[in-house]
Amino acid sequence: MRPEALWRPSASIAILKARAQLLAAIRAFFMQHGLLEVQTPILSAHATVDRHIDSFATRDGRWLQTSPEFAMKRLIAAGSGPIWQLAPVFRVDEQGRHHNPEFTMLEWYQPGYDHLRLMDEVEALLRHCGAPDCRYERLSYREAFVRHAGFDPFVLSAQQLRAQLGPAGIAEPEQLDAADLADRDFWLDLWMSQHISPRLGQDAPQFLYDFPASQAALARVRDGEPPLAERFELFWRGIELANGFHELSDAQEQRRRFLADQAWRAQQKRMVPPYDAHLVEALAAGFPDCAGVALGVDRLLMLLTGCARLEEVLAFAADRA
Repeated sequence: MRPEALWRPSASIAILKARAQLLAAIRAFFMQHGLLEVQTPILSAHATVDRHIDSFATRDGRWLQTSPEFAMKRLIAAGSGPIWQLAPVFRVDEQGRHHNPEFTMLEWYQPGYDHLRLMDEVEALLRHCGAPDCRYERLSYREAFVRHAGFDPFVLSAQQLRAQLGPAGIAEPEQLDAADLADRDFWLDLWMSQHISPRLGQDAPQFLYDFPASQAALARVRDGEPPLAERFELFWRGIELANGFHELSDAQEQRRRFLADQAWRAQQKRMVPPYDAHLVEALAAGFPDCAGVALGVDRLLMLLTGCARLEEVLAFAADRA
């Protein structure tokens, strides 16, 4: 049998119609809730310096956005009020079952919300779009580890987390360096990706919230023992759908985190993009108490339609683009 011609779409016409219906439902939801739809640049002079995300660079020294987050936060600082956006985003990543280098992100910000209140709105949006009409369970990061791994992730050392892998049937990565071996977050991330997240949201979407402070990313950290990052992730059938934050508003702390991530990338001999100085300036000018979330639209459509691979819901996946 001849292979399918690569000029043909990755998705069926029926799925493309389902995509259009989903986008219309999203737009109707935010119109009903009074959020302003915005558009921000795809090309920027700055890029994310996140340790786990790599950006595409253009020949003129600019960067394709991995998220509209920084520009949208600048709008919030300028007084926009609650805003939302459907944005094409780009990340250096191999095409795979749940990945494509170009994908569609839904992102929105609610001044006056914290991460807990924003979870209510994420849940309402998903139900509006056809996800299960029930209350979505919320598990703290600690509760998820206790339930699915049998230990408290906040009390074990890197060596103890590593020692638990074998009994759980988790393969240890090869060629680890000394920094990896000593990094608790490296082992926690391994446990999360290989053992915890595949078990989340099997019956209905499920929230995971209050992460270790060392995994705060762009979220506020709440004092306590231990201190906790005020952020959440949403999982459905083991797939991460959304990532939300009670947003950091401290300009100096944001700059410190950017510099720390740049130093880590340099140490790992990774590309070191310029951090977004405009965002730091916007935070310094005044940023309200605010929560924001990014949601993968393609993954949501894949789950709503029962497709097995992301390429099945894209008009043209990376290998056909």
